[in-house]
Amino acid sequence: MQIPDVQLETERLLLRPPQGQDFEAWAELMADVERTRYIGGTQPRSLAWRGLMTMVGSWAVLGFGMFSVIEKSSGRWIGRVGPWQPEGWPGTEVGWAIAGGAGGKGYATEAATVAIDWAFQTLGWSEVIHTIDPANAASKGVAAKLDSRYLRMGRLPAPHDANEVEVWGQSREEWFARREQRT
Repeated sequence: MQIPDVQLETERLLLRPPQGQDFEAWAELMADVERTRYIGGTQPRSLAWRGLMTMVGSWAVLGFGMFSVIEKSSGRWIGRVGPWQPEGWPGTEVGWAIAGGAGGKGYATEAATVAIDWAFQTLGWSEVIHTIDPANAASKGVAAKLDSRYLRMGRLPAPHDANEVEVWGQSREEWFARREQRT
């Protein structure tokens, strides 16, 4: 098993599979109360390390996982965005988490756009969803900017099954029709 050599690029961002060198910034993100409020809460370094290794393992075994997002202008790791479908997940998700210092700049939308393109074109997905805590207005805003819409309520698998989440998304056909309209 080998991690695919995938690199996606936007005007401001580089997306690539996570690497060991990403750990310090990953752990900092996962220790940030505000940034983790709607994605399971803060994590100690040991749990953040397991989360990073889970993502690396997803890339090695499945050929996809969330990308590390690198800000081109600074070269710094600013978050994770991309395809994600653990066992029991309610669908084929493209999710996002952007570090505090990089929030509010449109990076989540920019990165998710190329990640969705990649998921549909390379992985052959027929639908992309986003699982969002009902109180997470910022993520709902990102989903709306991606032209996703509220689809239904759902639950994540354990250990995150205590509360319902909103499932937003769109089909492959809807995505490409809207992308064509914008260009």
